[in-house]
Amino acid sequence: MIPADLTYGTKIYLESRNPAHYLKKDNDKICLLPIVEYILALDPKMRFAAIIDLKGNISEAIMKAGKTSLKTQKEEEHFCKQVAIRRKIRQQFDNSLGPVNYIHIERRKVTQFVLYPKRKTVYVTMEPNMDMERKLEIMELVKKKTAKL
Repeated sequence: MIPADLTYGTKIYLESRNPAHYLKKDNDKICLLPIVEYILALDPKMRFAAIIDLKGNISEAIMKAGKTSLKTQKEEEHFCKQVAIRRKIRQQFDNSLGPVNYIHIERRKVTQFVLYPKRKTVYVTMEPNMDMERKLEIMELVKKKTAKL
C-alpha cells in the first residue's frame, strides 16, 4: 500500500502517489529518488534509505527529516562499499544455498536491512523498537518496489 502522502517537513510529494512515477526513466535509468522517498514514507520509524550500485557507490540516499545520522558521511560511504563487498562474498554461496532474500541486522540503536535486486543494493534503517512483524511487512513492500532495479 502506498502511503496517502509522502510528507517531509512541509513538502508533500503528491506525484509519489502514482506507482507509474517510480518507473519513469531519465536517460534510460530508473529515477531512484521517488523509490527512496516511498521507502521512508512507509512508516514513521523509518530512518534512512539508500540505493547502492554494485561497486558500493551511493546512487541515491535520504535520511528522514527529523532523524539524525548515527554515522558520519565518510562512515556511511565506507559502510556502503563494505555492503558491496559482502554481497560478492555471499553470492559465492548462491549455487549451494540459494540467493539471499535479505539481510536483517538488529543493533541496539538501529535495525538495518539490506536487499539485493539484480543491479543495485538497497540499504534501509529503522528504529529498533518497531514491532518485528511490521519490520518484515516493510521489507516485503521494499522488496516488491525495488525488484526491477
